[in-house]
Amino acid sequence: MNILVVDDEIEYRQVLKIILDKRGYDTDTAANGEEALRMIKKKNYDLILTDLLMDKMDGVELLKRVKKINENIQVIIITGYGTIENAVEAIKKGAYNYFVKSHAPGILLKDIKKIKEMLLSKKKDKHLNEGFILDSKSEKFKECIHIAKKAADSNANILILGESGVGKEVIANYIHVCSSREKEKFMPINCSAFAESLLESELFGHEKGAFTGAIERRIGKLESVKGGTLFLDEVGDISLNTQVKLLRVLENRRIERIGSNNSIDVNFGLISATNKNISDEIFRGSFREDFFYRISTITIEIPPLRERREDIINLIDFFLNKSKLKYNKEIDHVEDGVMNFLRDYHYPGNIRELKNIIEMLVVLSEGGYVLEKYLPKDKNENRHSLQKINIIKPLKEMRNEIEAEYIKKVLDICENNISKAARELKISRRQLFNKVTEYNLK
Repeated sequence: MNILVVDDEIEYRQVLKIILDKRGYDTDTAANGEEALRMIKKKNYDLILTDLLMDKMDGVELLKRVKKINENIQVIIITGYGTIENAVEAIKKGAYNYFVKSHAPGILLKDIKKIKEMLLSKKKDKHLNEGFILDSKSEKFKECIHIAKKAADSNANILILGESGVGKEVIANYIHVCSSREKEKFMPINCSAFAESLLESELFGHEKGAFTGAIERRIGKLESVKGGTLFLDEVGDISLNTQVKLLRVLENRRIERIGSNNSIDVNFGLISATNKNISDEIFRGSFREDFFYRISTITIEIPPLRERREDIINLIDFFLNKSKLKYNKEIDHVEDGVMNFLRDYHYPGNIRELKNIIEMLVVLSEGGYVLEKYLPKDKNENRHSLQKINIIKPLKEMRNEIEAEYIKKVLDICENNISKAARELKISRRQLFNKVTEYNLK
């Protein structure tokens, strides 16, 4: 569980951090509300422990702003005896509880444990909601689920292969929930979202003063996962240097924080995933063969949605119902043209693209009707243009042409703003930059 301690008294926030770190929580600290808000926008926190009385921005104001960013983040207000009334008022505004500084830390730790159990319960509910995605008519996908279930019973390193949007993280989460590590953390890391040095700090942690900007010790994911499952998404984007360091960790299950010579024992299950052809990456020299064999004791290849078309109707119904609940919309009728499009479209973005299209159509629905006029025009035009093709090309070449054309269109809409386009495409900035380079898009 990720916790952020916000207090303008350095001694108090450091003491809280030590107490929480010893109990296996991933804890960061901030000296004031503004610093906390910047950190919250960069990292997903489950719980904020904030002092009530601080300069510039007090705990109640921070609570309001945190809830605007993400209403699911829990907040506990830390207060002195003289400000308990204000703390109670904060609970009415959405705080989980308050803690009096002079009380025993055990009282606070009980509340934190309750929040952790609540989050685990929600996580299980979320997994059950995703369960229908795993209920398939496709023999290919059924075989994937069968292998995933058997792999979960082992302690083997698992590599999940598949195109973007096929649901690699859903399968990884399923493996974790089915494994003996279910009660511990499932910790995903998008490896393509970090520069090399930042990824190493994220994985291994660092000591205070290890490099410029390292103002305090940071516990890395390999250490804080503590018996849980580490999910390395986009593992194909990890640099060769970091691959060597991870290979050593997988061999001896020990790490050293950046800036330290002390070895620390680590315990975790490893699931990795990539949309790259690892054999090609090994041939090009950008991926180590020994690292590949170490992370892929068991390999699961998820088929793209176009190869499991028998599941599309059920997936449409599933996402339609989820979207109705999510956006509080009543849907009584879906126009035939919409269903024909959703059934026949080739989905280069796979399940993620199907989900996004349905969410958009539900949001734009009128009077309970999902209307054909709101179908994405560029996708609809592509569908009809494919009917006119009279020159047969290799599938990979055609896929690349369509992807390049689509990326160029998105870049035009976003006025060539790479960051904005990456957000719209639901990929990392680095992935988009690589695609722009690969397709020589100007």
